[in-house]
Amino acid sequence: MVLSGYYGFRNSGDEAVLKSILTALEEAAGKAGIKIEPVVLSGDPDWTRKQYGVEAVHRTKLGEVRRALKSSDGLISGGGSLLQDATGLGSIPYYLGIMALARWCGKPTFVYAQGIGPVNRKMFQPFIARAFKRAAYVSVRDEESATLLRRYGVPAASIEVVPDPVMGLPAGDVAGGSAASDRGADAAANANAAARAEDSPPVVGVSVRFWRSDRADLDRAAAALEALAGRQAVRLRFLPFHRGADEDASRYVMERLAGSGASAELEMAPAHDDPQLMLREVGRCALLIGMRLHSLIYAANQNVPLLGISYDPKIDQFVQRLGQRVVGTTESLDPDYLAHQASEILRNPEQWHQSCDEAISRLKQEAARPSQQIVEHIRT
Repeated sequence: MVLSGYYGFRNSGDEAVLKSILTALEEAAGKAGIKIEPVVLSGDPDWTRKQYGVEAVHRTKLGEVRRALKSSDGLISGGGSLLQDATGLGSIPYYLGIMALARWCGKPTFVYAQGIGPVNRKMFQPFIARAFKRAAYVSVRDEESATLLRRYGVPAASIEVVPDPVMGLPAGDVAGGSAASDRGADAAANANAAARAEDSPPVVGVSVRFWRSDRADLDRAAAALEALAGRQAVRLRFLPFHRGADEDASRYVMERLAGSGASAELEMAPAHDDPQLMLREVGRCALLIGMRLHSLIYAANQNVPLLGISYDPKIDQFVQRLGQRVVGTTESLDPDYLAHQASEILRNPEQWHQSCDEAISRLKQEAARPSQQIVEHIRT
């Protein structure tokens, strides 16, 4: 199976998507009595091979991509926010082009828990609809994406709404769904819970990213974190999910906090290449305050209370699936409100768990659905 996505760029969220899909496919294939050999389309094939122990080819060398597709049993496109034009005009043509190339090679295409949109240019809509109508299986990670596809003319019966794949990623360095891996995941969760209980002051994970060109959003985040530190002792641990850019954004906020005289302890975690190492980092937190979608998904995966700051509807949509609302946006963030919400969670985390744990458990169980559907299709 050829896997297409934003892989090989060392973005922790996208690498976690890949790791999650590889793990889920291996588990589903093992239960079905078959073996899947993945070939990943990567921005850095050598790194991807070393990181995951799978075959990889360069995503932009179309000769290599075509040869991989011709010798495959199908293409998996996703997950992540691949079909959107908010970050540029290249993403939608690229990913639809890979799907078209797979069809030209006579191979089935499978859409794996994608988040669709925003698609601001109407010219892309019919091309998305055509690609998805021709896919052997389509799953999206939220109802809003399904609504968008239905609006484009994709039949509702052909669209399955599933959680983001990362909801099913185990924290341990495991492969597949063996009893040993289940015990490892349970042990990791118990260890994280014990660590959170022992930490004093509590560790608050912070995930920030550059979005507004004037940095006003990061200034507001710094003011909110300063307000939280003024209410109670906290250890603010910044978690860079994208090597380089998120480290710089974290330093920007940390410098403002230090300059303001905020009393919180400030530190930055390493920008881990292995998504499971970042998953464990998140698991040590008593609370996570995040702008990155996958920082919030990591927190839910580890049953860590979370507060989302939205720069994109996908943040709102994920938080709503937990029965919650974002605490603010990159355009409007009340420092006192965030500080109050964070303090209440730190004071009484059980209330958050009573509200969200059932939804989290359901999302974890449903995260494996696309891999099971794909394996069933290729078996028959």
